[in-house]
Amino acid sequence: MKIKQLSIFLQNRMGSLSKPLEVLSNADVNIKALCMADTSEFGILRLVVDNPEKGKAALEENNFLVKITDIVGVEMNDTPGGLTTVLKVIKDNDIDLEYLYAFTHEKVGKAILLLHAEDIDKLISILNDNNIKTVPSDEVYSL
Repeated sequence: MKIKQLSIFLQNRMGSLSKPLEVLSNADVNIKALCMADTSEFGILRLVVDNPEKGKAALEENNFLVKITDIVGVEMNDTPGGLTTVLKVIKDNDIDLEYLYAFTHEKVGKAILLLHAEDIDKLISILNDNNIKTVPSDEVYSL
């Protein structure tokens, strides 16, 4: 149920985002979802790609600092309150999320929420116990 995410550390300056994306494109690695977080000095680009190991290798060959992190994907309703429903379960079970991001896809009325918490196994267990559908990694990679 765990999805492999690439985290790429970038300097916070104009143009720094285009180079890792170009590297992935040249390596024929397809981006499925992304999230960019920044501070005044650096940024963290988080990506879900169709082939995490190949993507990591290509980026490292081009001198990027890359880390693979486990995250979990949840299928939620793409309606007002869909996110709130999932977050309430997480909050009620005292899970502290570190970050999240979401995307829509071809399933009408559904979106995929990507979540990271310090204890990813506990998060998955809570989601399963509360009948929140987790999305297998191969399904996300093949979207």
